[in-house]
Amino acid sequence: MTDIEPDDTVDARGAACPGPLMDLIGAIRDAEPGDVVRLLSDSEQSLTDVPEWAEEAGNELLATEELEDHYELYVEKA
Repeated sequence: MTDIEPDDTVDARGAACPGPLMDLIGAIRDAEPGDVVRLLSDSEQSLTDVPEWAEEAGNELLATEELEDHYELYVEKA
């Protein structure tokens, strides 16, 4: 369990791919540099989509947690 305190949380559980990533991108766009956005997703595709996008976009994936029924990915806006 991470001790990262997100500034915003995007709950994309139940959304089909690429919904979770699109929701995260929207939240990051609205965030300030240094803000951390937590994505809640039950799509396994998020485990590859989010790190690839974060690197391409210049943001930082701080942590990924696999919980019982979903994943939590923490991204810091550059």
